[in-house]
Amino acid sequence: MEPPTRIDEPADQTLATLASNGDRAAFALLVERHYDFIHRVAWKWCRDRSAAEDIAQNVCLRLGATIRTWRNESALRTWLYRLTINAAHDHARSMAREVRRTKAWSVHAMALGEEQEEDAAGDGDHLWAAVRSLPEKQRDAVLLVYGEEMTHAAAAVVMGCAETTISYHLHTARKRLKRLLGEPGDET
Repeated sequence: MEPPTRIDEPADQTLATLASNGDRAAFALLVERHYDFIHRVAWKWCRDRSAAEDIAQNVCLRLGATIRTWRNESALRTWLYRLTINAAHDHARSMAREVRRTKAWSVHAMALGEEQEEDAAGDGDHLWAAVRSLPEKQRDAVLLVYGEEMTHAAAAVVMGCAETTISYHLHTARKRLKRLLGEPGDET
């Protein structure tokens, strides 16, 4: 659902078309209008305020670099979902690299006999922590359908796959989450 606009404000599709043709004011209005949405999606994906801000800023930068390629073939919000999810994936990969470097340093520090600080990454939200540990496509399907309350059809458009594929990802994610969360009832 597109955010409501005042009578005197152009629609998102019009703004995106203007921005894709180089209109900076239209681009600024698009970013202003959709920044909270982008940040909300990023936060739901990572559940970390700082990371969500980084992801949202990255999406805005990417939007500036790619707006000229937008061809009005789908809803702007669908495109923004895709940009945000891709930025979240990139952020996760970057963080994984950082964790590997930190672990390597910790091993080196322990070998030198230095004290190791406790990991302060305490996330009390076990369910979303488990969701974030799912494989990428399952995690995206869960985020879009349950986190964003999209239909399977709408999530399929964002992910660029068939609606049945979304259903499969969700089914597989539920089974995996049951195992991760230690819930009885699914031993497959």
